[in-house]
Amino acid sequence: MKRWARTALLLLAVAGLIYAGVVFLENRFIYFPARAITATPADSGLDFEDVYFSTGDDVRLHGWWIAGDANRPTLLWFHGNGGNLSDRVEIFAKVHDEIGVGIFSIDYRGYGRSEGSPSEDGLYADAAAALETVIARTDTESTDVVAVGQSLGSAVAVELATDRELAGVVLEAPFTSVPDMARHHYSPLPVALLLRTGFNTKSKIGGIGAPLLVVHGQEDDIVPVDMGREVYDAAPEPKVFEVIAGAGHNDIFLSEAYLGILQAFLEDLERSG
Repeated sequence: MKRWARTALLLLAVAGLIYAGVVFLENRFIYFPARAITATPADSGLDFEDVYFSTGDDVRLHGWWIAGDANRPTLLWFHGNGGNLSDRVEIFAKVHDEIGVGIFSIDYRGYGRSEGSPSEDGLYADAAAALETVIARTDTESTDVVAVGQSLGSAVAVELATDRELAGVVLEAPFTSVPDMARHHYSPLPVALLLRTGFNTKSKIGGIGAPLLVVHGQEDDIVPVDMGREVYDAAPEPKVFEVIAGAGHNDIFLSEAYLGILQAFLEDLERSG
């Protein structure tokens, strides 16, 4: 065999190994689930209910139902890519106690007490089933539900909002797409070219029909604030973009401004609805 042919075969073999490695490790770079539930809303003095429900592809999921004041919207809450529901108890308590809304937050497949393993299509199916659960429990319509997505959850919320008519959409630290995140964090490595997962929020958000609030921490070193601005710019009106000074990626809700921004947005929805 000629030297050029051996070299070509070697390069192909190396490329194949790199691709196989990326495919094998892809989910491990995107999802960081935790199984143990280390806290519940009761630890913050909230009454809540454990809710189990099944998706269209028969995966059993777990969520927390926290009832709100009568005639207030229900927030369907999609968390980020790490941990599970128990890592969000503090924010649920703040939002519930200060604003009085109901909250239904779920663990995606593979997180907490939810069965299965996470994937892009799987998370979209989880969101669809969660919305049906809210509608069934509240005897309302999807137009009474506000989807809240944090980081990875923002992509899930946007996908849901392109498929169903919602009262509103709230995105905290949204990213444009997973390939864009790979380019941002792993440049100049060509990781983005090998990824199968998209979560293409920027390209999808033009299809939502609900009012939008985008909130981003100015000091976010995981999802740069410029990405949040790109998502916002790609969305239709009505929309609001708020940058929280001094906030990073995981502490937006600790800002005194956060609850005021969220409450003002929800009140606008209620007045216009």
